[in-house]
Amino acid sequence: MGADHTRPAPSAPPGVRRILVATVVPLFVVTVIAALVLWPRDSRQSDGGAEPARHHGTVTRVVTEPCPPTPEAPGAAEGPCGTVTVRVEQGPDSGQQVETPVPAGPGAPAVAVGDEVVLVQLADPADPTATSYQIAEHQRGKPLVWLVALFAAAIVAFGRLRGLAALAGLGASFAILLAFVVPGIAAGGSPLLIAITGSALIMFVVLYLTHGITAQTSVAVLGTLGSLVLTGVLGSLATAATHLTGFGSEEATTLSMYQRDVDLHGLLLAGIIIGSLGVLDDVTVTQAATVTELAHANPGLSRTQLYRAATRVGRAHIASTVNTIVLAYAGASLPLLLLLTADSRPVSQILTSEFLAQEIVRSAVATLGLVAAVPLTTALAALVATAGRGPADDPARDTGPAPTPRPSADRDAALEALSASRPGGPSTPAPARWPDPERSTDTAW
Repeated sequence: MGADHTRPAPSAPPGVRRILVATVVPLFVVTVIAALVLWPRDSRQSDGGAEPARHHGTVTRVVTEPCPPTPEAPGAAEGPCGTVTVRVEQGPDSGQQVETPVPAGPGAPAVAVGDEVVLVQLADPADPTATSYQIAEHQRGKPLVWLVALFAAAIVAFGRLRGLAALAGLGASFAILLAFVVPGIAAGGSPLLIAITGSALIMFVVLYLTHGITAQTSVAVLGTLGSLVLTGVLGSLATAATHLTGFGSEEATTLSMYQRDVDLHGLLLAGIIIGSLGVLDDVTVTQAATVTELAHANPGLSRTQLYRAATRVGRAHIASTVNTIVLAYAGASLPLLLLLTADSRPVSQILTSEFLAQEIVRSAVATLGLVAAVPLTTALAALVATAGRGPADDPARDTGPAPTPRPSADRDAALEALSASRPGGPSTPAPARWPDPERSTDTAW
């Protein structure tokens, strides 16, 4: 087993541990009970019609040719045109060679010999027994598997046991999202309640699994939970004040066609809360660890000194994390931002429109919750780190008499004594008396 370069946090006093247990355990029980109550039991599946059969295949030949003119655009060549020969690897025609048209149109895949593709088997409406094949997209299973394997290997190689725990926490997060949050919202449940419950459940599992059951982790859990609740309240107020409906994206509009009972306004709030969780636990864990390390490195620091020192670290962390949040949302909405250059409306109208105001509210609310997490977690961590100190241990409580100041010699007399010649020998220039002219004369700590 490799060495772990992370030093375990100092143990908290028994009284502090009892208080943390009495606080965290009821919150965890309430979260589990809420998850059981909100758990989807009759998840409804949308009837999207009969989906065409999809089979894997390998391209064996590609023949391109000039496109014939069309009545809409005589003489214009729209392409590419031609045929693609594909060896079918699944389904009733497995092992056979079939011909399909060269994929054309916006977003069509560009195929070459040897490419692994996904074929869609279509039935002729006039004759259901007659079928044809179309190339839908490339197979991406193998590249994704290799990428995930490389990702997991890098995490375990660098983090070792802690990295393995982080991967387990990531798997637990996806399991909760796919088994509880998404089916619960699809079944018609309240997106806001499901998102808060699911986020709290993810937080408990991931933080304790990754960082261990310690007082430091419990402080991060409490700070994250408090910031999540604040983010939900701020999100509700902001979306109500800006009159957002949740129909700010094409995906939301399409979802409303298939599942009319989904609360899109609540879905917007759920997205804000879940999106904030990943950044919140990073900040709260960092602040709790910073306070713990400062208290361990200098036990003489008072509660106020610990809070101020750790808050300075938190300010630097927030300054970079805020930019991370905005850029993450901007990257996810890059096609949306490109519409700004194509829209002829004034900038003020574009910024206040539904689709862009939604992104502004999402970024602002997440940032406010993140900023609130720093003082909240730092204050809790400082209370825990200094708990159990006696009056003699806390400099802030030291009420004893001040130490007697050391008598200071007269400055001129000291300089004269240092520059005077030694008795019994010639005067030596001052630089020659120092073995190392560059040596610091400051008193060592």
